[in-house]
Amino acid sequence: MSCPICGKPASPAYRPFCSRRCADVDLGRWLAEGYRIPAASEDEPEDPGDTPAPPKAH
Repeated sequence: MSCPICGKPASPAYRPFCSRRCADVDLGRWLAEGYRIPAASEDEPEDPGDTPAPPKAH
């Protein structure tokens, strides 16, 4: 297994990282919200199925 930060082999003491430095870099990214999942804005429905279909004209 390689370190997800720098690619060096992982150290058993800091697994999955290779060192304390890389573990701290990862923690810093989490704390700075560097790892985010994009969310839909409040103006747009999350799923097109959430909005009702317009009534059909006869």
